[in-house]
Amino acid sequence: AVPRTRILATGGASHNKKILQVLSDVFSAPVYTIDTTNSACLGSAYRAIHGLVAEMNVSLADVVKSAPEPRLAVTPTAGAEEV
Repeated sequence: AVPRTRILATGGASHNKKILQVLSDVFSAPVYTIDTTNSACLGSAYRAIHGLVAEMNVSLADVVKSAPEPRLAVTPTAGAEEV
């Protein structure tokens, strides 16, 4: 089974519910946000950490276990996929 898609929105636009709703409706997926300063940099920071510990067979999943938990912001509007 294909895992369900979810969107993680960061940066200034992630505070605009209308933009998040459009993303959710277009991609038919829930949108999550992280309430962390400079959250847009988190992905690259975790990939850098993963690169440093890769020789020790540490998975990216193990590296991001310490990441802040995303918060559900919006879900797709019913019937949006028909539009």
